[in-house]
Amino acid sequence: MKFLVKTQRDMEAVAGNYITEAVPDAEVWIAPMGYTGLVLVEADENAYEKLLEIPEVERVIPVLVETEADLEKIAESAEKIAHLIGENETYAVKTKRRGKHDFSSIDVNRVLGARIKELSGADVNLSWPDKVVQVEIIGDRAYISVLPGEEYRKYTPNKIDARKLFRKLTVVQMPYWGDYKACRKFGEKIGRAAQAFEVKELIIAPKEKMDAFELMEFIKGVKIGQESRYKIQREAYPWKVEKVPVSVWDLYQVVRDKRRNKRLLIITDPKGPTLAEVKEELARDMHHAREVVVFIGSREGIPRGVFRFADYVVDLAPYMTFATEHGIPATLVSLWEVYEEFLRENGKEEKEGE
Repeated sequence: MKFLVKTQRDMEAVAGNYITEAVPDAEVWIAPMGYTGLVLVEADENAYEKLLEIPEVERVIPVLVETEADLEKIAESAEKIAHLIGENETYAVKTKRRGKHDFSSIDVNRVLGARIKELSGADVNLSWPDKVVQVEIIGDRAYISVLPGEEYRKYTPNKIDARKLFRKLTVVQMPYWGDYKACRKFGEKIGRAAQAFEVKELIIAPKEKMDAFELMEFIKGVKIGQESRYKIQREAYPWKVEKVPVSVWDLYQVVRDKRRNKRLLIITDPKGPTLAEVKEELARDMHHAREVVVFIGSREGIPRGVFRFADYVVDLAPYMTFATEHGIPATLVSLWEVYEEFLRENGKEEKEGE
């Protein structure tokens, strides 16, 4: 039988050589029709396990039906695979098309999916199907398989959506100052990090008068970093992504406003207790808070006078000081870990819009 092997791009030749060694009797086509990241293998069905033992191999798809890359021919293949999907199971058709054709991947999903439903009586589930009908089209050939639900899913029902915490979390970031190039470089990293976590808002908060042009370079960097991450998110995520609002506000006025409006204020600083000491109370308060406001320093810490107004001053890693660009990722990942633990232990689930 045939196997379609997927690798990292430009790793197909390396994988192909190892496949030849592991399965000496196999016929191997590296980068069929010039498409990188693919190896087509024809071998005994027992070769499947041997192929999985090769680290350069990312996926092995056993080909159940090979046919012409023609919409009608592909639809006809349903008769050979429909029996593999039980009436009480769900399925989805997923198509990857390489080359020029007079039909789209969506056309394949629609036509083949309808035919399978007619023959099997199973229901379609595009989010969490029990079976995936995988159609791989390479030039003038189509290779069709029936696979179990994805083994390494990014998004599964048993995972709690971290964005439900970060949507109500505001980051108050002291700006970096000094050399113009350094200001922009650090701004880019902070803008990228804030956008990556899709926080409610990023507030750039100087604690005192500072050079306008240094601040300008820092903000330019934040915009560049945000844009670069936003473009990646739009392509990678199956949901709509919004840009994180970015504003400038005096640090002390942020404290006054957020405290007055009863928001949960968190400062990360080595002078506070460790996260392990306060995690249960902190997680509970984050769960009930309408907004969580996290203050992060830059070059120097948050002013000590502000500590009196914070609900929590937390030391994330005793005897360690984070670099400026690591402040947002280190803090938010740490807060999420204790928050998720709280939700699971207490059987709570955040509801949409909460």
